[in-house]
Amino acid sequence: MHLPSLLIRICVAALSVVALMSAAGCTTASLALTAVGVATDTSITWEITKHLYAKYTEGDPVPCYRMNSVEKALTPRCGAYAKGSLRVEDIRHNDLQGCPVTIAARNPTLWPVLPELLDKGAEVDTCSVPPLVALAANHPCPDFRAAPPQAVEAIAWLADADTRSVRHDVVRMLSCPNARAAGMDRVLDAWLDAGALQPRVIGFGVLGALHPDYLQSPFARKLERQGHTAQASLGPFEGHQPAGFEAALRDGNQGALQWWLNRAPQLANRVPPMQGTQLPWSPLARVLQPGFLADPSRQKETLEYLLARGADPWKPVPGGVHSSVIQYAHFLQSPYAALLGAAPEETQGPIKGQLAHAADGVPAIDVAVRQGH
Repeated sequence: MHLPSLLIRICVAALSVVALMSAAGCTTASLALTAVGVATDTSITWEITKHLYAKYTEGDPVPCYRMNSVEKALTPRCGAYAKGSLRVEDIRHNDLQGCPVTIAARNPTLWPVLPELLDKGAEVDTCSVPPLVALAANHPCPDFRAAPPQAVEAIAWLADADTRSVRHDVVRMLSCPNARAAGMDRVLDAWLDAGALQPRVIGFGVLGALHPDYLQSPFARKLERQGHTAQASLGPFEGHQPAGFEAALRDGNQGALQWWLNRAPQLANRVPPMQGTQLPWSPLARVLQPGFLADPSRQKETLEYLLARGADPWKPVPGGVHSSVIQYAHFLQSPYAALLGAAPEETQGPIKGQLAHAADGVPAIDVAVRQGH
């Protein structure tokens, strides 16, 4: 073969690669390589073509045709998972960036893969991030009812098998409305009965981890009978979801707010920090902040609710910048500055009356704490 002819063939091969690879994908890659194979008939040209292809696709996602069965099943762009397609050796040896069970658990679209992974011996204890912790971090309240029953049972099994699942955010997830609708709150009952939620043993307050809607439940009352308190739930914890009182305040959930104020009235004016480097905060000031409430239209009624329960707008905002919540409201140019200014200075609020008419009982250990009033 003459040198000019070889160069022409190489150029044809390179142009074929560039043209076909402009539309990325597994099928396109195969077409590109096939076309080049047709256009060339020497090993030298073929090696050069493969080199050009590798350079062109450097940094791109791994093509689906190069993946093993587990990698492909856990990569949504590679198509739907086929039940029974996982190979045991692929579970043990793969190039996934993480534990297969965690990858499957944290993404609801991959939940159908979970049962087969577990049935074929996928290990959970070796996962650096516990599967349910990853799920709660990515989906605070996933739609369990939309998942296949086998997948939901696999998640419940993970909660029982992996003791590292007992975390603040996982408790919040398992007590949220979607979890309760699917019966997943049974996991919390199982943990409680098994002694996995003992006070002063786990590293967070379980009552503060519950979804605000779940504070009025028989489960919450059972926790209190076993020694859990609202006060113990005001401390620091490891997690991404807000603490219990803050979650209730964000939602404007007056039933949950009343639950907290019955047991810790000081929260009307001052909420302790969740971490040592943070400052305490004022609920009135938080509600004034744009974007704090999940439903901004409830800003006025939430402010009025707090004022009626002892929140004092004349108290300074923690941090030393604003001498009072009223001054902070003017700084924000809030339309509710006048509402706050109408409150008498050093408001004490009708807390006793509110507590007397509360629907649920209040443990004496919590009512006795009235700091800040």
